[in-house]
Amino acid sequence: MRKQAYKKDLTGQRFGHLTVLEKTDRTEQKYRVWRCRCDCGQEIFVNTKRLKNGTVADCGCIPRSSARRGSIAEDLTGRVFGHLTVLGRAENKYGRTCWLCRCDCGNEKAVTARDLKAGKVKSCGCRSHEHGHNRVDLTGRKFGRLTALRPTDRRDRKGSVYWECQCDCGRVAEVTEDALVRESVMSCGCLRNENRSKIREKLHRIDGTCVEILEKRKSRKDNTSGFRGVFRTGNGKYRVNIGFKGQRFYLGTYQDYGEAVKVRLQAEELIHGGFLEAYYRWKEKAASDPSWALRHPLEFEVEKKEGELVINGSVKETVPRPDS
Repeated sequence: MRKQAYKKDLTGQRFGHLTVLEKTDRTEQKYRVWRCRCDCGQEIFVNTKRLKNGTVADCGCIPRSSARRGSIAEDLTGRVFGHLTVLGRAENKYGRTCWLCRCDCGNEKAVTARDLKAGKVKSCGCRSHEHGHNRVDLTGRKFGRLTALRPTDRRDRKGSVYWECQCDCGRVAEVTEDALVRESVMSCGCLRNENRSKIREKLHRIDGTCVEILEKRKSRKDNTSGFRGVFRTGNGKYRVNIGFKGQRFYLGTYQDYGEAVKVRLQAEELIHGGFLEAYYRWKEKAASDPSWALRHPLEFEVEKKEGELVINGSVKETVPRPDS
Protein backbone atom coordinates (compact mmCIF):
# COMPACT_ATOMS: atom_id res chain seq x y z
CA MET A 1 0.00 0.00 0.00
CA ARG A 2 2.83 2.39 0.85
CA LYS A 3 4.47 1.70 -2.50
CA GLN A 4 1.21 2.48 -4.31
CA ALA A 5 0.77 5.74 -2.35
CA TYR A 6 4.33 6.78 -3.27
CA LYS A 7 3.51 6.40 -6.93
CA LYS A 8 0.45 8.61 -6.70
CA ASP A 9 1.43 11.36 -4.30
CA LEU A 10 4.88 13.00 -4.30
CA THR A 11 3.85 15.97 -2.15
CA GLY A 12 6.56 16.86 0.35
CA GLN A 13 9.20 14.66 -1.21
CA ARG A 14 12.60 16.03 -2.25
CA PHE A 15 14.33 15.41 -5.54
CA GLY A 16 17.74 17.04 -5.60
CA HIS A 17 17.19 20.71 -4.73
CA LEU A 18 13.45 20.48 -5.41
CA THR A 19 10.64 19.98 -2.89
CA VAL A 20 7.28 18.90 -4.30
CA LEU A 21 4.52 21.30 -3.18
CA GLU A 22 1.43 19.97 -4.90
CA LYS A 23 0.03 17.99 -7.78
CA THR A 24 -1.45 19.93 -10.69
CA ASP A 25 -4.24 18.97 -13.06
CA ARG A 26 -1.80 19.01 -15.95
CA THR A 27 -0.07 16.05 -17.60
CA GLU A 28 2.98 16.03 -19.83
CA GLN A 29 3.70 13.03 -22.06
CA LYS A 30 1.17 11.07 -19.97
CA TYR A 31 3.01 11.90 -16.72
CA ARG A 32 1.54 14.03 -13.93
CA VAL A 33 3.01 17.52 -13.55
CA TRP A 34 3.99 18.73 -10.05
CA ARG A 35 4.57 22.22 -8.68
CA CYS A 36 7.97 22.24 -6.96
CA ARG A 37 9.99 24.77 -4.99
CA CYS A 38 13.74 24.95 -5.44
CA ASP A 39 16.09 25.61 -2.51
CA CYS A 40 16.75 29.06 -4.01
CA GLY A 41 13.04 29.93 -3.64
CA GLN A 42 12.00 29.72 -7.28
CA GLU A 43 9.10 27.49 -8.31
CA ILE A 44 9.08 25.16 -11.30
CA PHE A 45 6.68 22.65 -12.85
CA VAL A 46 8.12 19.17 -13.49
CA ASN A 47 6.51 15.88 -14.47
CA THR A 48 6.83 12.64 -12.48
CA LYS A 49 9.24 10.93 -14.85
CA ARG A 50 11.78 13.76 -14.86
CA LEU A 51 11.65 14.07 -11.07
CA LYS A 52 12.21 10.38 -10.39
CA ASN A 53 14.88 9.99 -13.09
CA GLY A 54 16.79 12.96 -11.72
CA THR A 55 16.64 14.71 -15.08
CA VAL A 56 15.46 17.87 -13.31
CA ALA A 57 16.98 18.42 -9.88
CA ASP A 58 16.72 22.23 -9.56
CA CYS A 59 15.00 25.21 -11.18
CA GLY A 60 18.04 25.95 -13.30
CA CYS A 61 19.83 28.08 -10.73
CA ILE A 62 22.63 25.52 -10.36
CA PRO A 63 25.26 26.11 -13.07
CA ARG A 64 25.49 23.24 -15.53
CA SER A 65 27.22 22.57 -18.82
CA SER A 66 24.06 23.28 -20.82
CA ALA A 67 23.28 26.62 -19.21
CA ARG A 68 24.10 29.63 -21.35
CA ARG A 69 22.69 32.42 -19.23
CA GLY A 70 24.67 31.96 -16.01
CA SER A 71 23.49 30.74 -12.64
CA ILE A 72 20.26 32.75 -12.22
CA ALA A 73 18.01 33.88 -15.05
CA GLU A 74 15.83 36.99 -15.12
CA ASP A 75 12.50 36.36 -13.37
CA LEU A 76 9.63 36.74 -15.86
CA THR A 77 6.89 35.45 -13.54
CA GLY A 78 3.67 37.40 -13.96
CA ARG A 79 4.80 39.30 -17.05
CA VAL A 80 2.58 39.34 -20.13
CA PHE A 81 3.92 38.79 -23.66
CA GLY A 82 1.20 39.16 -26.27
CA HIS A 83 -1.49 36.67 -25.26
CA LEU A 84 0.81 34.76 -22.88
CA THR A 85 1.09 35.25 -19.12
CA VAL A 86 4.17 33.73 -17.48
CA LEU A 87 3.29 31.34 -14.64
CA GLY A 88 6.74 30.17 -13.58
CA ARG A 89 9.94 28.44 -14.59
CA ALA A 90 9.90 25.35 -16.78
CA GLU A 91 12.67 22.91 -17.60
CA ASN A 92 15.52 24.29 -19.68
CA LYS A 93 15.57 23.12 -23.31
CA TYR A 94 18.66 23.06 -25.50
CA GLY A 95 20.51 25.01 -22.83
CA ARG A 96 18.03 27.89 -22.81
CA THR A 97 15.83 29.15 -19.97
CA CYS A 98 12.16 28.26 -20.45
CA TRP A 99 9.02 29.63 -18.81
CA LEU A 100 5.60 28.03 -18.44
CA CYS A 101 2.98 30.39 -19.84
CA ARG A 102 -0.81 30.43 -19.92
CA CYS A 103 -2.44 31.66 -23.09
CA ASP A 104 -5.63 33.77 -23.10
CA CYS A 105 -7.40 30.73 -24.54
CA GLY A 106 -6.50 28.69 -21.43
CA ASN A 107 -3.80 26.47 -22.92
CA GLU A 108 -0.35 26.31 -21.34
CA LYS A 109 2.93 26.32 -23.23
CA ALA A 110 6.64 26.31 -22.33
CA VAL A 111 8.50 29.07 -24.17
CA THR A 112 12.14 30.16 -24.07
CA ALA A 113 12.86 33.51 -22.46
CA ARG A 114 14.58 34.64 -25.64
CA ASP A 115 11.50 34.01 -27.82
CA LEU A 116 9.21 35.71 -25.31
CA LYS A 117 11.29 38.88 -25.03
CA ALA A 118 12.02 39.00 -28.76
CA GLY A 119 8.30 38.80 -29.55
CA LYS A 120 8.69 35.65 -31.62
CA VAL A 121 6.05 33.74 -29.61
CA LYS A 122 2.91 35.58 -28.50
CA SER A 123 0.41 32.75 -28.02
CA CYS A 124 0.17 28.99 -27.63
CA GLY A 125 -0.43 28.81 -31.38
CA CYS A 126 -4.18 29.41 -31.32
CA ARG A 127 -3.77 32.82 -32.98
CA SER A 128 -1.18 31.85 -35.58
CA HIS A 129 -3.75 32.51 -38.32
CA GLU A 130 -3.92 36.19 -37.42
CA HIS A 131 -2.10 38.62 -39.70
CA GLY A 132 1.18 39.73 -38.14
CA HIS A 133 1.03 37.28 -35.23
CA ASN A 134 4.42 36.11 -33.90
CA ARG A 135 6.10 38.50 -36.34
CA VAL A 136 9.21 40.38 -35.27
CA ASP A 137 8.93 44.10 -35.97
CA LEU A 138 11.96 45.22 -37.97
CA THR A 139 10.50 48.58 -39.01
CA GLY A 140 13.20 51.23 -39.12
CA ARG A 141 16.02 48.84 -38.28
CA LYS A 142 19.14 48.96 -40.44
CA PHE A 143 20.94 45.91 -41.80
CA GLY A 144 24.07 46.82 -43.70
CA ARG A 145 22.86 49.24 -46.39
CA LEU A 146 19.22 48.18 -46.01
CA THR A 147 16.58 49.90 -43.86
CA ALA A 148 13.47 47.80 -43.20
CA LEU A 149 10.34 49.75 -44.19
CA ARG A 150 7.37 47.40 -43.91
CA PRO A 151 6.49 43.66 -44.01
CA THR A 152 4.83 42.22 -47.09
CA ASP A 153 2.35 39.36 -47.42
CA ARG A 154 5.00 37.21 -49.12
CA ARG A 155 6.81 34.39 -47.33
CA ASP A 156 9.58 32.07 -48.47
CA ARG A 157 9.33 28.27 -48.33
CA LYS A 158 10.49 28.33 -44.68
CA GLY A 159 7.78 30.79 -43.68
CA SER A 160 10.11 33.79 -43.30
CA VAL A 161 8.41 37.12 -44.03
CA TYR A 162 9.64 39.29 -46.89
CA TRP A 163 10.35 42.90 -45.88
CA GLU A 164 10.33 45.89 -48.19
CA CYS A 165 13.67 47.61 -47.64
CA GLN A 166 15.24 50.87 -48.76
CA CYS A 167 18.88 50.61 -49.82
CA ASP A 168 21.34 53.46 -49.29
CA CYS A 169 21.71 53.68 -53.08
CA GLY A 170 18.01 54.59 -53.35
CA ARG A 171 16.66 51.31 -54.67
CA VAL A 172 13.92 49.27 -52.99
CA ALA A 173 14.32 45.53 -52.47
CA GLU A 174 12.31 42.75 -50.80
CA VAL A 175 14.40 40.63 -48.43
CA THR A 176 13.36 37.88 -46.00
CA GLU A 177 13.49 38.45 -42.26
CA ASP A 178 15.98 35.57 -41.87
CA ALA A 179 18.34 37.05 -44.46
CA LEU A 180 18.23 40.45 -42.75
CA VAL A 181 18.75 39.19 -39.22
CA ARG A 182 21.57 36.83 -40.26
CA GLU A 183 23.09 39.60 -42.41
CA SER A 184 23.38 37.29 -45.40
CA VAL A 185 21.86 40.10 -47.49
CA MET A 186 23.10 43.62 -46.76
CA SER A 187 22.13 45.60 -49.89
CA CYS A 188 19.85 45.58 -52.91
CA GLY A 189 22.71 44.03 -54.86
CA CYS A 190 24.83 47.16 -55.29
CA LEU A 191 27.32 46.04 -52.64
CA ARG A 192 27.84 42.71 -54.39
CA ASN A 193 28.38 44.46 -57.72
CA GLU A 194 30.92 46.83 -56.15
CA ASN A 195 32.82 43.92 -54.63
CA ARG A 196 32.84 42.11 -57.97
CA SER A 197 34.19 45.23 -59.63
CA LYS A 198 36.99 45.43 -57.07
CA ILE A 199 37.87 41.78 -57.72
CA ARG A 200 37.88 42.35 -61.46
CA GLU A 201 40.22 45.31 -61.00
CA LYS A 202 42.69 43.09 -59.15
CA LEU A 203 42.64 40.43 -61.88
CA HIS A 204 44.60 40.73 -65.12
CA ARG A 205 42.21 39.96 -67.96
CA ILE A 206 44.12 39.90 -71.24
CA ASP A 207 42.49 39.16 -74.58
CA GLY A 208 39.39 37.91 -72.75
CA THR A 209 41.35 35.51 -70.52
CA CYS A 210 42.10 35.80 -66.80
CA VAL A 211 45.78 35.17 -66.12
CA GLU A 212 45.33 34.37 -62.39
CA ILE A 213 42.69 31.73 -63.07
CA LEU A 214 44.93 29.92 -65.53
CA GLU A 215 47.86 30.04 -63.12
CA LYS A 216 45.82 28.58 -60.24
CA ARG A 217 43.49 26.26 -62.11
CA LYS A 218 42.02 23.43 -60.04
CA SER A 219 39.73 20.47 -60.62
CA ARG A 220 36.02 21.24 -60.55
CA LYS A 221 34.04 19.74 -57.65
CA ASP A 222 31.37 18.42 -60.04
CA ASN A 223 33.95 16.49 -62.07
CA THR A 224 33.07 12.78 -62.40
CA SER A 225 36.59 11.40 -62.88
CA GLY A 226 38.74 13.29 -60.40
CA PHE A 227 40.67 15.27 -63.01
CA ARG A 228 39.64 18.59 -64.56
CA GLY A 229 38.23 18.34 -68.07
CA VAL A 230 37.98 14.54 -67.94
CA PHE A 231 34.46 13.14 -67.51
CA ARG A 232 33.38 9.55 -67.21
CA THR A 233 30.55 8.61 -69.58
CA GLY A 234 27.74 6.14 -69.05
CA ASN A 235 29.57 3.37 -70.93
CA GLY A 236 32.66 3.65 -68.74
CA LYS A 237 34.82 5.63 -71.18
CA TYR A 238 36.37 9.05 -70.54
CA ARG A 239 35.42 12.16 -72.51
CA VAL A 240 37.98 14.97 -72.59
CA ASN A 241 37.20 18.68 -73.09
CA ILE A 242 39.09 21.92 -72.62
CA GLY A 243 37.74 25.47 -72.45
CA PHE A 244 39.35 28.72 -73.53
CA LYS A 245 37.92 32.23 -74.02
CA GLY A 246 34.32 31.09 -73.77
CA GLN A 247 34.73 28.17 -76.17
CA ARG A 248 34.77 24.47 -75.36
CA PHE A 249 36.85 22.09 -77.46
CA TYR A 250 36.22 18.35 -77.63
CA LEU A 251 39.47 16.34 -77.37
CA GLY A 252 38.05 12.85 -77.78
CA THR A 253 36.77 9.87 -75.80
CA TYR A 254 39.16 7.25 -74.41
CA GLN A 255 38.88 3.81 -72.91
CA ASP A 256 41.94 4.30 -70.67
CA TYR A 257 41.78 6.94 -67.90
CA GLY A 258 45.52 7.56 -67.97
CA GLU A 259 45.45 8.27 -71.69
CA ALA A 260 42.54 10.68 -71.25
CA VAL A 261 44.44 12.60 -68.56
CA LYS A 262 47.56 12.70 -70.74
CA VAL A 263 45.62 14.24 -73.65
CA ARG A 264 44.10 16.83 -71.32
CA LEU A 265 47.54 17.78 -69.95
CA GLN A 266 48.95 18.12 -73.48
CA ALA A 267 46.10 20.45 -74.40
CA GLU A 268 46.63 22.49 -71.21
CA GLU A 269 50.32 22.86 -72.01
CA LEU A 270 49.52 23.91 -75.56
CA ILE A 271 46.64 26.33 -74.83
CA HIS A 272 46.90 27.52 -71.23
CA GLY A 273 50.66 27.22 -70.98
CA GLY A 274 51.11 28.74 -74.42
CA PHE A 275 48.90 31.68 -73.55
CA LEU A 276 50.77 32.40 -70.28
CA GLU A 277 54.12 32.17 -72.03
CA ALA A 278 52.95 34.55 -74.78
CA TYR A 279 51.43 36.91 -72.20
CA TYR A 280 54.58 37.23 -70.11
CA ARG A 281 56.72 37.80 -73.21
CA TRP A 282 54.28 40.47 -74.37
CA LYS A 283 54.12 42.00 -70.88
CA GLU A 284 57.90 42.28 -70.64
CA LYS A 285 58.14 44.09 -73.94
CA ALA A 286 55.13 46.29 -73.18
CA ALA A 287 56.76 47.40 -69.93
CA SER A 288 59.82 48.69 -71.81
CA ASP A 289 57.84 50.22 -74.68
CA PRO A 290 54.20 51.15 -73.80
CA SER A 291 53.61 52.64 -77.26
CA TRP A 292 54.51 49.31 -78.86
CA ALA A 293 51.90 47.57 -76.65
CA LEU A 294 49.19 49.91 -77.94
CA ARG A 295 50.12 49.11 -81.54
CA HIS A 296 50.52 45.38 -80.92
CA PRO A 297 47.83 44.02 -78.56
CA LEU A 298 48.28 40.44 -77.45
CA GLU A 299 46.45 38.01 -79.73
CA PHE A 300 46.10 34.35 -78.93
CA GLU A 301 43.36 32.40 -80.68
CA VAL A 302 42.51 28.71 -80.71
CA GLU A 303 40.56 26.96 -83.45
CA LYS A 304 39.93 23.40 -84.53
CA LYS A 305 41.00 22.40 -88.04
CA GLU A 306 40.52 18.88 -89.37
CA GLY A 307 40.27 17.46 -85.86
CA GLU A 308 43.32 19.32 -84.54
CA LEU A 309 43.60 22.33 -82.23
CA VAL A 310 45.58 25.11 -83.86
CA ILE A 311 47.03 28.15 -82.10
CA ASN A 312 46.98 31.45 -83.98
CA GLY A 313 48.91 34.28 -82.42
CA SER A 314 52.23 34.50 -80.65
CA VAL A 315 52.64 30.71 -80.66
CA LYS A 316 51.63 28.49 -83.56
CA GLU A 317 51.34 24.86 -82.56
CA THR A 318 48.90 22.00 -82.85
CA VAL A 319 47.73 19.24 -80.61
CA PRO A 320 47.44 15.76 -82.24
CA ARG A 321 44.03 14.65 -83.42
CA PRO A 322 42.46 12.51 -80.65
CA ASP A 323 41.42 8.96 -81.31
CA SER A 324 37.66 8.64 -81.03
